Amino acid sequence: MPPRFIRELVPRRENRAPLGAVVVALRSLTWVQWAQFLSGWFAWACDALDFVAVTLTIPLLSEQFGKSTSAVTTAFTLTLLFRSVGAVIFGMISDRFGRKWPLVINLIICGVLELGTGFVNTFQQFLALRALFGIAMGGIWGLSSSSALENLPVELRGIGSGVLQEGYAIGYLIAAVINLTLVAQHGWRALFWTGAGITFFAAVVRALIPESAFFLRKEQEKARGTNTSQNFLRETKEMLKLHWPLCIYAVLLMTGLNFLSHGSQDLYPTYLQITKGFSAHDATVATIISNCGGLVGGALGGWVSQYIGRRLTIVSSVLLVGVFIPLWVLPFSFSALSAGAFCIQVGVQGAWGVIPIQLAEMSPPAFRATFPGVVYQLGNMVSAASAQIEATGGDHLKTTIMENGVLTVVPDYATASHLWLRSHTVLFILHQVQAIFIGAVAAFVIVIAIIGPENHGSHFENADAASGDEVSTDNTSQKSYREVDEKSSV
Repeated sequence: MPPRFIRELVPRRENRAPLGAVVVALRSLTWVQWAQFLSGWFAWACDALDFVAVTLTIPLLSEQFGKSTSAVTTAFTLTLLFRSVGAVIFGMISDRFGRKWPLVINLIICGVLELGTGFVNTFQQFLALRALFGIAMGGIWGLSSSSALENLPVELRGIGSGVLQEGYAIGYLIAAVINLTLVAQHGWRALFWTGAGITFFAAVVRALIPESAFFLRKEQEKARGTNTSQNFLRETKEMLKLHWPLCIYAVLLMTGLNFLSHGSQDLYPTYLQITKGFSAHDATVATIISNCGGLVGGALGGWVSQYIGRRLTIVSSVLLVGVFIPLWVLPFSFSALSAGAFCIQVGVQGAWGVIPIQLAEMSPPAFRATFPGVVYQLGNMVSAASAQIEATGGDHLKTTIMENGVLTVVPDYATASHLWLRSHTVLFILHQVQAIFIGAVAAFVIVIAIIGPENHGSHFENADAASGDEVSTDNTSQKSYREVDEKSSV
């Protein structure tokens, strides 16, 4: 028999939907539910494309502005720091005015700033636009996840969560393909301009799709006499007063997972080029392979969580990351490193695939756009300097590789992080930076996931917005598979 703490991670049998129930729920979806889910997924993919445009062009940006890699990665830090501001602003607007138009406006602002990034001439202009972009970018995740998931039947929310989160991997793949084609011919600015065009298209798509059914129900309550506008600030204060331990826990969880993802992704193409001696083309192809692993892991993690629970899925996925760390950093061949990157991202995104639904189920009902978005971006803020720490260390410590038949001194992103962690009394045997960094973060995430709460299988769409108590609803789009099945039988 497994240990007690493992048994407690597994959801009760009545909360596990059988495969047949998932099929029934899938068939019950209306075109509006499909469209809302896909529009949220598309918005999240655009968010990823816009962010990783910097990741893929660090060497070109460094050459353009005459700055070191660590200086260019300041853009990551600024973007991630200011995303919390955007999460608060757009999350509160969405919880007050709806999911549709706040997300449309949010996407348009992202597109404008992304377009402007392609026209900058100085490093100061570049950093300023990336900071502003962080504010706009901060609202996307909370709005897109609430739009996509709160209208799905409860039986589909696990796999829906995984597919939604892997919109990030799709955005990364699109950016990588653009980097292989347009950037190679027209320079780094083409990636930002193309990303802006795709983001504008996502805004048009969302504008053509109806408002969230969950939000419309809140509006109907308002029409019957519930004054939401007057109560919102009071409810916000009450939420923080009653749920502050939950907020702290969620921020800690998101901090660990953001360290896990950004630490394994943001500097990886640069690491392959500079430390491993790969060409820009090979580094991009390896990145594409790794994101294919992310697609597999995210969808699989979300689906599995519907049966074994959200927390146990996170723990299992992060353990998988730990197993493949040596394959991820120790080899020097393209095939071995690509295989390691694929397996690592299966684990990283397997854990991340659970997060949209985990946060939605934990969220106080009146704040399903604000709460997930804010805690997600606060975790981003805490982990904002991860890439810059690694890059700064690499700029001060060097290693030697064979480049074009000549021994060449390059930044060492391995020893750098090792020394930085030693100063914090964390000792590891492995030489590589990212192995040390990801290993420590993985252990932290496992502990946090085990001790945290889980509201698996929650029918949160039936909760009263003010009290959080479940209420009845006539919205057939939100009925469970049991209700749909019984109706079909009759």
